[in-house]
Amino acid sequence: MGYVKLVFLMLFSLLCKLAFCSSLSHLCPKDQALALLQFKHMFTIDPYSSFLSYWNKNIDCCSWVGVHCDEMTGQVTELNLGDSQLQGKFHDSNSSLFQLSSLKRLDLSNNNFSGSLIPPKFGELSSLTHLDLSNSGFSGLIPEEISHLSKLQVLSIQSSLLSFRPNNFELLLKNLTQLREVEFYDVNISSTIPLNFSSYLTTLFLQNTQLYGVLPERVFHLSNLKSLDLLDNPQLTVRFPTTKWNSSASLMELDLYSVNATGRIPESFGHLTSLRTLTIASCNLSGSIPKPLWNLTNIYHLDLGYNHLEGSISNFFRFGKLTELYLGNNNFDGQLEFLSFNGWGQLEQLDFSFNSLTGPIPSNLSGLQNLQVFFLSSNHLNGTIPSSVFSLPSLTNLGLSDNHLSGKIQEFESGTLSEVDLKQNQLQGPIPKSLLDQMSLQHLLLSYNNLSGKIASTICNVNMLQVLDLGSNNLEGAIPQCLGEISGLVILDLSNNSLSGTINTNFSIGNQLKVIKLHGNKLEGKIPRSLINCTYLEVLDLGNNELNDTFPKWLGTLLNLKILSLRSNMLHGPLKVSKNQNLFDRLQIIDASSNGFSGSLPASLFENFQAMRIIDQNVTTPGYLGDIELIYESHLRTPVYVGDLFSVY
Repeated sequence: MGYVKLVFLMLFSLLCKLAFCSSLSHLCPKDQALALLQFKHMFTIDPYSSFLSYWNKNIDCCSWVGVHCDEMTGQVTELNLGDSQLQGKFHDSNSSLFQLSSLKRLDLSNNNFSGSLIPPKFGELSSLTHLDLSNSGFSGLIPEEISHLSKLQVLSIQSSLLSFRPNNFELLLKNLTQLREVEFYDVNISSTIPLNFSSYLTTLFLQNTQLYGVLPERVFHLSNLKSLDLLDNPQLTVRFPTTKWNSSASLMELDLYSVNATGRIPESFGHLTSLRTLTIASCNLSGSIPKPLWNLTNIYHLDLGYNHLEGSISNFFRFGKLTELYLGNNNFDGQLEFLSFNGWGQLEQLDFSFNSLTGPIPSNLSGLQNLQVFFLSSNHLNGTIPSSVFSLPSLTNLGLSDNHLSGKIQEFESGTLSEVDLKQNQLQGPIPKSLLDQMSLQHLLLSYNNLSGKIASTICNVNMLQVLDLGSNNLEGAIPQCLGEISGLVILDLSNNSLSGTINTNFSIGNQLKVIKLHGNKLEGKIPRSLINCTYLEVLDLGNNELNDTFPKWLGTLLNLKILSLRSNMLHGPLKVSKNQNLFDRLQIIDASSNGFSGSLPASLFENFQAMRIIDQNVTTPGYLGDIELIYESHLRTPVYVGDLFSVY
């Protein structure tokens, strides 16, 4: 009985202590509450969207959003102000933030400190274990005092406006021996990676930081390393260990896009059995894929693009858990029958473009129900495009350009297409109606085929369209009047078809058009005055038509116009342009040959061509911008227009 009473008294005492501690666990010291409020008032915040607007002196600061306190002392130990919409200068001398001497975690990411310098006083917060200053609007040099935070375990900084003094990055890694996670994005480090750094590292992200020299092999032997990301450091030389890595049991993410890793992929990669994502793209690698790499069956993201790798593409069927597979811009060969394998059900993105693949596209792709991105451009594929491609229910991006594909373009089952690129094949028949019902379609490239029929006016319902490239086909009929009203359209290429009638397109005010190519048709009548609304226009090609008008000097008011081709029409009359009007002063190329112009060539016209006087010594070819080329960056999958947009030669 006495034993039971003793246990009861002990439990009662414990509960009382817990209750007492609980009653004190949210007592924030007044000086720290005042310091927080003073810090808040240094900046401008949106009272309707920032959680800081709810900080109130009448409420215990330990219950404020973003604030955490020590349960025993009430001292503020964590301050999570990421995305709190702070705006204004961060003043070092009078910032009350540095009065919070017990801070262990500080997150100031995603704010706008208006180009302020990072205060050296951060080095006085000696208890800090976590510091995040990413995307916070700081600029200038990262102070050496950050390297005084000897307890720091996590450090994250992202900004292209920040940089290190010489040797300060090495000093930081050398001094901060407790670091677990280091994340620097776009920071100008301009340094080598030192040999001495924390052995506790689990994450090392140094993206686009201007690193140079040789990556210490010790990095690959950190026994706790889970993520290594050195993306976009082309001056950094990486030499992979040829023997088993000490990190092989822990490493889950390896991203070495655009580093200097010349040579072959070593067999030691086969020991990285925990690897989930592997990117060694644009590294100048060559040779075949080593057999041990096929053992990494847990990988779900694999990017080997933009190298000189070779071998049969069919070997990749072994990676059954893949969601993303990028092998573009290599020398892989073989055929695609392995895509009929039912083990590809998780695959969402596939890029085999710019290789040497042959044969047809498999007729059975029923196992690719989740496939969204399907790129096979610039290979040697032949045959028809099977109905299974058009039936892929999740498809958003399709690239089959520059092959030897024939037959008709069938109706698409997917209603979420954003890009279709089938140019440079031997496709026939009309443009399928389902393409004109795609509300999210942005890029439609069908040029250099044998397509026929008319351009339906329903194409104007695709109001997100940015690129419409239907050039070099057998299309006929009139140009839909509404095309100029698609507000986001940037490139319009209907050249080298059999389009007829007048250009009655109404180019609306505020349109985004930069390139209009209508040459090589049977267009007649006058040049539409609504072109004056194309204020972003850089290229206008109306050549080789039957236009009957006078010289459109009013086009000279388009401030961005660089290329103008009016050749081989029925334009007539004198070429009268006043020098004082400053027309065509950005023009670099003009071709008005093979028309019916009369009179003398006015000197004032040529005196206006100021841009033609600028000579680029690096240009050795007469071409300027030519065929539209859509290139995909392998680590971002973002479409970028580069290369030739126009040529008059």
